[in-house]
Amino acid sequence: MSASSRSSSDGRRRRGLAARAAVPAALLLLGVGAAAPAHAQSKTGTVFGSFLEIEPSARIAAMGNAGATVPEGLDAVYYNPAAIGRASRWGLSFTHAAWFADIAYNYVAASLPMGRWGNSFLSVTSLNSGDIEVRTVAQPLGTGELFSASDVALGLGWGKEITDRFTMGAQVTYVQETIWHSSAGTAVLGFGTLYQVSDRGLRIGASLSNFGTQTAFAGRDLRATIDADPSRSGDNGALPASQFTDPFSMPVMFRVGLGMPIRIDDDHELRLALDAKHPSDNTESVSAGAELVYHRSVSLRWGYQDAFQRDSEVGLTAGAGIEGNTGSRHYQCDYGWADFGRLGNVHRFSLSLLF
Repeated sequence: MSASSRSSSDGRRRRGLAARAAVPAALLLLGVGAAAPAHAQSKTGTVFGSFLEIEPSARIAAMGNAGATVPEGLDAVYYNPAAIGRASRWGLSFTHAAWFADIAYNYVAASLPMGRWGNSFLSVTSLNSGDIEVRTVAQPLGTGELFSASDVALGLGWGKEITDRFTMGAQVTYVQETIWHSSAGTAVLGFGTLYQVSDRGLRIGASLSNFGTQTAFAGRDLRATIDADPSRSGDNGALPASQFTDPFSMPVMFRVGLGMPIRIDDDHELRLALDAKHPSDNTESVSAGAELVYHRSVSLRWGYQDAFQRDSEVGLTAGAGIEGNTGSRHYQCDYGWADFGRLGNVHRFSLSLLF
């Protein structure tokens, strides 16, 4: 085969790969319209499943939650499901966060390599308020009853390395919120792509999360008795009835980011990340972070999250981590701190294992 023929063949191959990569990227861009707010004002607190916006990774939270371009690992699939495409080993990750008002947040994820079919992952997210006293207008000091609010999300995802530089992934998640004896549930989808631009490691990533239909609450707490016609006497004044809540939208999130590792010397590497976020229930924001790694064993991290977001209470983040090997197993322990202004500080702890 002549040089010109090989060049033509290589050109067609690259164009074909580029065309395939452009399809999911175009779908993500189309999803931006779905995430656009219907009005100019913020819609914070008006969506269903707000707990899905709590980032689980202590490592990436310490980097300002700029995780759209983290290339691999279970701590990155929340931000971009394409990250699981580069995983090569079975993995397990657990995160606990002491959230506001003694609310407990827990996240567990597991990666499952599938060979040439790519990789899959499972995730479970839990948020629980603990027991709260029931108070009414007639009994403001409490009725003696207790109630709780809890949220659960069960996720199943897949990712695949399409080329040595391009990966893509998707995730489906079932979401349920429960308040005492009433609950609501629905399924949401997520998509992501990750592309390495240069040999030096510059990456661009994009993801669309929590894309789904509206849902409404139902349950015995919404049951009531009514008098269908108060003007009449002698009829049944306590007819059983059910109240209906308005449907709630999902917290759709579009992320796009840049990431770049910088080799300082043989022992030190600086990893930089920058994300822009477009949520459906808030204003746009930018997050940035850095990670300084020493000898692939100790890491120091810092960042700033949600800059330019209207009325934001968040800001500085910081943390550290250690990693190493015990036999054939690899472990990683991370801590992340985040400033939430008048709400106080949030502390996250993560433990990851590779088998």
